Amino acid sequence: MKSDYQALILEQKDQVLNIKMNRPDRLNALNPQLVTELREVFQSLYFDRSVRVVVLEGAGRAFCAGLDLKGSSEDRGKRSVEQGLDNQRSIAEIYVAMRRCPQPIISLVQGAASGGGFALALASDIRILSEDARMNAAFIRIGLSSCDMGVSYFLPRMVGMSLASEYMLTGRFISAQRAMEIGLANRVVHGSDMRKEADGFVEDML
Repeated sequence: MKSDYQALILEQKDQVLNIKMNRPDRLNALNPQLVTELREVFQSLYFDRSVRVVVLEGAGRAFCAGLDLKGSSEDRGKRSVEQGLDNQRSIAEIYVAMRRCPQPIISLVQGAASGGGFALALASDIRILSEDARMNAAFIRIGLSSCDMGVSYFLPRMVGMSLASEYMLTGRFISAQRAMEIGLANRVVHGSDMRKEADGFVEDML
């Protein structure tokens, strides 16, 4: 696996691969560089037998704030409809690649996990949330649906259709405690304890 990524920090220790989204100044929002690198890494894991468990996290105070709207709005006038659709497909391919991974994926979710970042958490197998974590299907707030990013597939299967519809149609935030109550979180811990909690899962999985 290559290591010269610009928006990701990869660290493999024994059979555990740690993937850290590294755009803390933008709350790890998804720009073209981060999208491409996430897609490449998860696609490569399908054939990588040296990795048995994956841990996904974000640098700084947020997991992933979704699409980088600043960069997206700057380019919007230059893009055709076809290019916009290609960008959507490119992002959606991340979640497909995650679900094709033979390795279990543990997400450490702190701060914001919105839109595409929410989808990253949902596409993981285990979600460990910090007490300050907040998740939402932010798409509706900018005139989009939750369909293209996989949220409309994952969320009803986890919390049922009624709750999924509420969160997808309103964009309301889900607190860490509420996520635990409705089955979206496996654990809610203090931010400084997230890695220790993940290590416990990893130990049981290996």
